[in-house]
Amino acid sequence: MKCHVVIKACSRWMALLALAVSAAVWGAGEVDFSPSPEVSATQNENIRTPKEQPLLPLNYVNQPPMVPHRVDGYQVNMNTNRCLQCHGVEGYRATGASRVSPTHFLDAQGHVQSEVSPRRYFCLQCHVVQTNAKPIVDNTFVPAKGFGK
Repeated sequence: MKCHVVIKACSRWMALLALAVSAAVWGAGEVDFSPSPEVSATQNENIRTPKEQPLLPLNYVNQPPMVPHRVDGYQVNMNTNRCLQCHGVEGYRATGASRVSPTHFLDAQGHVQSEVSPRRYFCLQCHVVQTNAKPIVDNTFVPAKGFGK
């Protein structure tokens, strides 16, 4: 009986401590809760991000296509995905963007889902903004035969 009382008291103190810590972090301004301007100030049908450069050729089979426009300020998190506003199934026709690949709708077992798979939701892990920057280190990479042209 006393063990239950102790556990209940500890649980309450832990909850109060978590609340106090989160309030302190929020109060210190270390967490940005404001949505990016791209998400908060636009309607899906009014979004158009023109390509800033033509797409570069792919260098190997199944290479994720590169992004031909800036993504500064794009929010891609558990609650919102700025990329899908233009490239998602509902928006790509209106925005003129390429549609998300059907492979992005497969779950870990290969079953087709109606939403983008969590494994593929964070676009910028694979799709990078293309640039003509010089390599940081020298390399001898050669595109696969028939690619890179």
